[in-house]
Amino acid sequence: MSRISSMAYKKVDGMTMDDRRRSASNSRLYNRLHSLHSSRSASSSSPFNPKAFQHTFSYDDSTISGYLRKELREDAQYLALKYGNHSRMNQSGDGILSRDEMPVKVLNGSPGYINILDALNGWQMVKELREATGLPSAASFKHVTPAGAAIGIPLSEAEAAACMVSDLSIDTKKPSLAAAYARARGADRMSSFGDMIALSDKCDEATAKIISREVSEGVVAPDYDPAALSILVKKKGGNYTVFKIDPQYLPSETEERTIFGLKLRQKRNKTTVNADTFSNVVSECKDLPKSSVNDLIVATIAIKYAQSNSVCIAHRGQVIGLGAGQQSRLHCTRLAADKAANWFLRQHPRVLSLPWRSNLKRSERATGLEMLIESGLGGEEERDHYFTHPVSPLTLEERREWLKEHSGVVLSSDGSFPANDNMEIVTQCGVRFIAQPGGSTRDQPVIDAANQYGIALIHTGLKLFHH
Repeated sequence: MSRISSMAYKKVDGMTMDDRRRSASNSRLYNRLHSLHSSRSASSSSPFNPKAFQHTFSYDDSTISGYLRKELREDAQYLALKYGNHSRMNQSGDGILSRDEMPVKVLNGSPGYINILDALNGWQMVKELREATGLPSAASFKHVTPAGAAIGIPLSEAEAAACMVSDLSIDTKKPSLAAAYARARGADRMSSFGDMIALSDKCDEATAKIISREVSEGVVAPDYDPAALSILVKKKGGNYTVFKIDPQYLPSETEERTIFGLKLRQKRNKTTVNADTFSNVVSECKDLPKSSVNDLIVATIAIKYAQSNSVCIAHRGQVIGLGAGQQSRLHCTRLAADKAANWFLRQHPRVLSLPWRSNLKRSERATGLEMLIESGLGGEEERDHYFTHPVSPLTLEERREWLKEHSGVVLSSDGSFPANDNMEIVTQCGVRFIAQPGGSTRDQPVIDAANQYGIALIHTGLKLFHH
């Protein structure tokens, strides 16, 4: 054994050096907890038990934190985590410590590490959407990127059918939170499967009913109606995660993260996106309707919280195609355009009247739609599984003609939009307005391409990279 190794295990006063370090760590934890709970009023009941802590003094840190995790769950400065990135990964979860009062509370369930990441990112996003548009907003978050996001514009009959909410009573005249989440969840159902939901407003019963029948991990909102909460806590056998967040909470100016033992610090991205963001129209086409401005706000705030590189396509207050986390923005654009085309094709009359088998789950219908639109469900065996009688997939000509009927779609890019053939690709799914940062040596070819296709091109001056 080397000299260093032998020193590490040398006993001092009957304790190894590891024991002494653990003891010092536990002492600091003891002092912190004792100070924290002694500050409470004498009349309040405290779950902190000094004798119980002393009894576990020599235990491993993880054992101590595990023992106290449940007891300290309601503490304003601590929030326990069930596991790390995933329950099946070799990454255990511990908890969140806050210097200030914890802005988020767990009303039900036990969150994991990724649940917190999605909930906090999703909440920031819907809060910004609400402030920028004045409309209730919702997001479907997966792996720290929005799978869907929307403001609560009333759904058309075709949109309600495509979102699988035709059977629910959602206001068809006024904006609503239920419409916002139906749109956020319905645009890309495959990606939204198992999502974390973020809501800008108090969750009402209508919204809770939509959530109750979808596969998701949890929800974060500023508050809940009693009827809504009673619906949500029954999901996942009573283990559904329900967060309540303080809508007035403002984080610090800086944010930190630790990678490989090294701490990185930067200024928090406080960029505000609103109607003024899109005032610099640099193309020959200058027409920019208010509805398109709202769509641009939705798309641009979405890419602010999407993993870079990212390109987002939106229509009627809803993200309908998002390409994110790709090394090439060309691939982001194509991915977003494919998803946008898929959304419109799902509203084709022939698709809306498909003869589904009655025993299919909602997730199975989503898979069947995806396969039918993307690959045509070529085999008879596949079609028999989904439909009561044979169906023919849409022909290439049917697709083209249907997509031509859709226009007024917007696109936002977190970096310089790659022109070349991408301008033609996005126009095929109805894109007529594009927002990009501008200020690049490659701006002129993009402007020329926009003029060629009759697109209104906006320079925002914002590079919204997110990692």
